[in-house]
Amino acid sequence: MSTDGFSSKRLARVRELLERHVESGFVPGVVAVLARHGEVHFEATGNLSFEGVGARTPMAGDTICRLGSMSKPIVAACAMTLVEDGTLRLDDPVDELLPELADMTVLADPNGPLDDTVAAKRPITLRDLLAYTLGTGMVPAEPGTVPISDALAALGEPPPDEWLRRLGALPLVHQPGERWMYDTAADVTGVLIARATGMSFGDALRERICDPLGMKDTAFSVGGDGIGRLATAYERDNAATGEPVVDDAPDGRWSRPPAFESGGGGLVTTADDFLAFASALLAAGRHHGERVLSRPAVTLMTSDQLTLAQKAVSGFWPGYFDTMGWGFGMSVCTRRTHLGPSVGSYGWPGYYGTAWYNDPAENMMTIFFMQRAHAGDQRLPMWSDFWTAVYQAIDG
Repeated sequence: MSTDGFSSKRLARVRELLERHVESGFVPGVVAVLARHGEVHFEATGNLSFEGVGARTPMAGDTICRLGSMSKPIVAACAMTLVEDGTLRLDDPVDELLPELADMTVLADPNGPLDDTVAAKRPITLRDLLAYTLGTGMVPAEPGTVPISDALAALGEPPPDEWLRRLGALPLVHQPGERWMYDTAADVTGVLIARATGMSFGDALRERICDPLGMKDTAFSVGGDGIGRLATAYERDNAATGEPVVDDAPDGRWSRPPAFESGGGGLVTTADDFLAFASALLAAGRHHGERVLSRPAVTLMTSDQLTLAQKAVSGFWPGYFDTMGWGFGMSVCTRRTHLGPSVGSYGWPGYYGTAWYNDPAENMMTIFFMQRAHAGDQRLPMWSDFWTAVYQAIDG
């Protein structure tokens, strides 16, 4: 029997997998959304937390979760609305709005001293910000071993103007356009959007993306009655007991507006809200009959923007870009090697165990929400199991 393009019998395997992770104590609860041919299948199991009131509150479509890096595609979409209305151009330098990043210097040696630099060969553009090729970003290294890694880690999260001043005072790690570097570009894009619109980044995001899509619970903090729907986030295992430790409780950092609205990972949302965003992209920019983005803009965002030369020197480990590319704020599948997303699928995971991919070839959207630190790493065996369960359930 087929249900909405899925085998109802095989969909049971998805639920069994989710229940297994809850019953094992890995997380208190999980929400999954599988949608195909316009029909939506929700699976929610477990509760908002292991203890307290949340332990008696079931996970649901309106459970509020921290997005982590799944914030990045929403930021890119907001930036594209500014391109579409003529406020910004993809290939213009960002110098006018972000003078802190004008006339940058670049490290002569990425691992070397901060004062050994050369001049940047060209300005940073909006395209660089969206494709993560601005020349700086996450530099994984043990503390005290790579000077620029320590300096970037010390930026903190002060108010946006001060954050950008600190970033601009540092040299770039690589020349603009030379290679892909993760994370920082999304935060810079948020500052750019705020200055281009003359409002806070959060207000611009609400006006241009969240309100048009009806994403009422997507923001940089949770206020009022929403706190009761915010799932608790857990850290890795306690070394002594093997049990999860609270990383961020509902009364933690997301319960109040932040000094710095981080486009790289600062949003909270619900499965219901994110489904609206994913649906709009799959529908080429339309939502409930209204156009939020043009079809060409969505195509651009969800197409691989990296050159072979950029991929050859980029990534967190050798072969990082063997099966994927990068669009604007999200990955794009370029080669299918497992029972999972088709070539042309796009999406991204998040730090606390969230993940989303749209698969245009299958007319399908898949969203997973849980709240445990480091659990979004797609190399974990559980994600291979999740995607296998989803794709084996396709019928018709």
